[in-house]
Amino acid sequence: MRIAIIADIHGNLPALEAVLTTLDAMKPDQVIVAGDIVDGAPDSAACWACIKAMGWPILRGNHERYVMDYGTERAEPVWSTPQFAPLQYTHRTMSTAQRAEMALLPMEWHSEAAPGLLIVHASQRSDADSILPHTPAAEIDAMFSEPGAQFIVRSHNHIGSTREWRGRRIVTTGAVGLPLDGQTRAQFCLVTLRDRCWAVEHHAVRYDVAAAERRFHDSGYLNETGTLGRMFMREVTTGAHHVVPFLRYYGLRKQLETGLSIAQAEKEFFL
Repeated sequence: MRIAIIADIHGNLPALEAVLTTLDAMKPDQVIVAGDIVDGAPDSAACWACIKAMGWPILRGNHERYVMDYGTERAEPVWSTPQFAPLQYTHRTMSTAQRAEMALLPMEWHSEAAPGLLIVHASQRSDADSILPHTPAAEIDAMFSEPGAQFIVRSHNHIGSTREWRGRRIVTTGAVGLPLDGQTRAQFCLVTLRDRCWAVEHHAVRYDVAAAERRFHDSGYLNETGTLGRMFMREVTTGAHHVVPFLRYYGLRKQLETGLSIAQAEKEFFL
């Protein structure tokens, strides 16, 4: 039994297409899509349609939740501000039917055919939990309720890793569309059942990063998303964190200077 897990595509169609070509050659027994297909790069609707056409199981990521909840009573008020312009763009460019499909997605995958394996986006508890190499085991305890899962595969943090937790193994896949470990290859993992034990291989696929960058310009995305759109483009082209560090910086600066614009904060951020 060989299962490929892909996730965190974030609207990066060239990266997704490269991974699909690789998977076609690998021919795993199953492919699971562990969430965050959308929101980040310009081609969320195309990535969603491409994945849906494959017929693979899809889990809900936090960005699917953002898109399906935007414009409803469940939306956070801050989502309507300029710092969430990419989310507004994604919501606007996806159809009502696509957003409705997101609302039906499960948060986890397991199967009798894959004993001991659990796949989630972030954790069983939440689509936004972070698990890093230094996360205390006591914090992870509250994130998982399935005692039979000895091998847990998750995504969300965009950096591939493997760690032990109370005799169980937790694998983070890395990101297809927005890897953040300093390389710009599209990342996913393959798990294989051998002698009733799961083994993992992390994969990183070269793709046309320049083509992905052109989509930010040619689609009109940068004109509509401004500062945060440029931050996402920098993540694609550098494979490094920009969005979260900038939002933290912007939040701290706004506490010190009332009325600070996001564009001015962007200028200061890169001084």
